[in-house]
Amino acid sequence: MLDKTFSPVRQSAFAARFEAQKIAFGPVVFQCVRYAWKRGMLQALADAGKDGLAVAEMAAGGQWSEYALKVTLESCLSAGVVALRGGRYVLDKVGYCVLTDKITQINLDFNHDVCYRGLFDLDRSLDQEAPLGLRTLGDWPTLYEGMAELPEPAKGSWFAFDHHYSDTSFPTILPDVFATAPRRVMDIGANTGKFSCAALAYQTKVELHLVDLARQLAVADAALREAGVRERAQLHAVDLLDDAAALEAGMDLIWMSQFLSCFSEAAIASILRRVAAALAPGGQVLIMDTFWDRQQYDIAAYCLINTSPYFTAMASGNSKIYESADYVRLAGEAGLELLTSRDGIGYCHSLLRFGRAGAADV
Repeated sequence: MLDKTFSPVRQSAFAARFEAQKIAFGPVVFQCVRYAWKRGMLQALADAGKDGLAVAEMAAGGQWSEYALKVTLESCLSAGVVALRGGRYVLDKVGYCVLTDKITQINLDFNHDVCYRGLFDLDRSLDQEAPLGLRTLGDWPTLYEGMAELPEPAKGSWFAFDHHYSDTSFPTILPDVFATAPRRVMDIGANTGKFSCAALAYQTKVELHLVDLARQLAVADAALREAGVRERAQLHAVDLLDDAAALEAGMDLIWMSQFLSCFSEAAIASILRRVAAALAPGGQVLIMDTFWDRQQYDIAAYCLINTSPYFTAMASGNSKIYESADYVRLAGEAGLELLTSRDGIGYCHSLLRFGRAGAADV
């Protein structure tokens, strides 16, 4: 007969072993929960309310077989997504989050549509520091060069992931951007042009310089034209991985949002050196990014830390979600010093303001 008297140490060891099994079977649970969500099982349970539904009742409509229901819902049961009461399944709190929480849904879609198959090659990607999983989506050296050609549903899920986190931040940071009344602003990593359009609408006298790869600038160009602000924008097609590619000089402010995390430390150092050289006297650099060490809640740090493997296997092979101290150190090596920092922007962003080291324009 098993001894059921557990010491605190043994209880802790037992709990740790259970957590380890959650990791081992994590991919299985992920797919089952996603299936239950996408195929309407969770919604059916939500509609049934506290009385729930028996498997036979759910199968009676012909949408799912009893086999599919049992396999999927039992996995969901193990994860706390559903509960089983008197032989009837009911939606539990975790399932309610899956069914209603937009961030959870965006993260599920991103990991499934963009990352899942490619993460199989994470071990080799880490060893070689190359995005070997990217081949599951297309034949490009990095994801950024294929962004405009990403297949669906990966493309839609990637942009939903990117925009959901950044869009909540843009409205609140424009006063920071224009606090020093800059007339010439450079948006490096302009992507779809969302920030540039917002900045041009906010300040009618500013001149925007958008820097990105040519394919991405074509997308930004269309957005600028649609917003009616194209005449105040200049587009610069630059491959920033080319260390010899200089930036337009004389900038009052250089803006980078969720951009440097796309690069290795060596590439970031190179970019920051060229950014510093492109500043006008008194010019400043604003970097908005997600730093896992500056989060108020552990859940945000957890999500950010576990986004780094996407950069490894799918995006570039050698970038990640960084600690803020990494940016400060690399900026210092480029001749820039941190002036101010602000956390708690949008969901999980921080804003770092830099000026030339030793300048009197703080």
